Amino acid sequence: MKRKTVYVATTFDTKSEEAFYIRDLINATDLLVTTVDLSTKSSDSQFDTTFSAQDIAAHHPQGAASVFCGDRGKSMVAMAQAFEKFMLSRDDVAGIIGLGGSGGTSLVTPAMQALPIGLPKLMVSTMASGDVSNYIGASDIAMLYSVTDIAGLNRISRQVLANAAHSIAGAVKFVIPEVKNEKPALGLTMFGVTTPCMQAISAQLTDKFDCLTFHATGTGGTAMEKLAASHLLDGLLDITTTEICDLLFGGVLACGPDRLDVVAQTELPYVGSCGALDMVNFGNPNTIPAHYKDRLFYPHNAQVTLMRTTKEENQQMGEWIGRKLNACNGEVRFLIPEGGVSALDAPGQLFWSPENDAALFEALEKTVIQTERRRLIRVPYNINDPRFSDEAVNQFHQIWNKK
Repeated sequence: MKRKTVYVATTFDTKSEEAFYIRDLINATDLLVTTVDLSTKSSDSQFDTTFSAQDIAAHHPQGAASVFCGDRGKSMVAMAQAFEKFMLSRDDVAGIIGLGGSGGTSLVTPAMQALPIGLPKLMVSTMASGDVSNYIGASDIAMLYSVTDIAGLNRISRQVLANAAHSIAGAVKFVIPEVKNEKPALGLTMFGVTTPCMQAISAQLTDKFDCLTFHATGTGGTAMEKLAASHLLDGLLDITTTEICDLLFGGVLACGPDRLDVVAQTELPYVGSCGALDMVNFGNPNTIPAHYKDRLFYPHNAQVTLMRTTKEENQQMGEWIGRKLNACNGEVRFLIPEGGVSALDAPGQLFWSPENDAALFEALEKTVIQTERRRLIRVPYNINDPRFSDEAVNQFHQIWNKK
């Protein structure tokens, strides 16, 4: 059986000293190390690495010339694509560690995102103290701030890089054995304002299913759909679709435009709903776009401000979701909570607005082409009412039993 190895990836024309330092520390733990050069400045750069920059560039779909093209921006994008193809072609990856500034981080992390969840991934980066969402995506990449620039070894970088080397070595050496779980896996989406609903659903299903709950923060829905696309989920209870609000209206917790496409692609049993479609998420009040200044807001905490969606926005969301559902040919049940779509959208609460909700519900009913397998179901309760969660579970059992 082939022994697996830890991949160390960086631009060796600028960071070879640090990379070889990490290589030697990992080797000292009795692990194999494979070094990968991602330099883009020259096609003839030569370092004592396992794979040269030329080796990696050759994996680009249009060949190495696309990488060594003389344009730094285009070269970086092309090398990132080539490195992703290269890593996906390997069958000996025990873990991967990358080093980089903004450019190097953008070179390494796309390949990390493409690797399986659970495989150790560590990126040492000057960018790790800021917004790293684009680098991590829906993957389980660990980011370590380099503190000093990655520009040679010094009293600080030696310690930080040593911690990085020993972290990836520990993650590789001390693998927790995979637990055999014969129960089918379900993806559930939850937000703070739909927590009672999702806890009740999970409690009713946990005996027969392995319930994986995803926080609907943009990357949460993406992570769930990534697992679904990888055939690691057997069904979806996508009750909290709030990320669509932020996608359409400029919030900070937006999903991508491909949200819900996986339901059509996989035809997994799907029960969805309108969870938290009454709110768009922003940061502190100073971050809210000026054109929204006269809207209704709720200060969730010091760093999160929620904005109530309008009739017009609800209509737009209903049509957007409806078009997505129309592409689905599997068993789909989309529940309409007539008593409100969140804890804030309930009688006596700030976002309670039957008129605004009605615009959403009517747009769904006008847009969705209902069939025997694709149905909208009105439920006369708030989304957090136990009777709503009972109905969601009931509908899921019905379509599950049709498999």
